[in-house]
Parts: sequence; C-alpha cells; structure tokens
Amino acid sequence: MTSYEMAILLAKALDSKKGQDIKVLKTEELTTLADYFVICTATSNTQIKAMSDACEEEMEKNGEQAHHIEGHRGGTWLLMDFSSVVVHVFTDEARKFYDLERLWGDAQAVDLGEVLKPN
Repeated sequence: MTSYEMAILLAKALDSKKGQDIKVLKTEELTTLADYFVICTATSNTQIKAMSDACEEEMEKNGEQAHHIEGHRGGTWLLMDFSSVVVHVFTDEARKFYDLERLWGDAQAVDLGEVLKPN
C-alpha cells in the first residue's frame, strides 16, 4: 500500500467518525518525518478515542500497524505514526494552539472533495 493510499484510507476512517475539517498534507518533499500528515478536529475526548480505534482498525485490515501512538490519554490531541503517514487529531483549541497547517504551510494540500462525504 502506498503512503498516498494510506493517507486517504485514514482520512476516510476519521470521516466515518464525524471528524471535522480533515486535511491531508503532502510533506514528503519537505521532511523525512512522513510523506503525509492527516489532520482532523474532534469535538470530545470520546470522539478522539473512537477516531483512534477506527484508524487502527482500518490499517490493520490492510496489513499496517501504528508504530507509535501518543497523546490519547491527555484527551486534547492524538498522534498516530504509521511511518510514512502521521495522523494528528486535536480538539479545536489544541488544533489552533499547535497550528500545524501554518507550520507546514509549504506542504501541498491533497484535494479530498471526491474522497470524503459532504457534511
């Protein structure tokens, strides 16, 4: 599975749990950290956990496992590292604080219009 395919599947998994403002940023030409960042806003700690579970399940179905997960016990953010794709789930306040879209402003945004369900 390519890193692009992983990023799209992870975005869909977040969308299936009603993730808000889902963004996929192509970072492979900017950093060695990951080829893609998937960023999403959750409305509660419970939703963050549900999104984490959905991402793990989707990747396991496709033979992939998270190499590292952190933050879910704190409740305001979650990071899931799938090597070439990193998922970031934040509460609205935490997303504004970390502002990854500004930090990675040179990254190319992937068009998700054909991929995600309209709200």
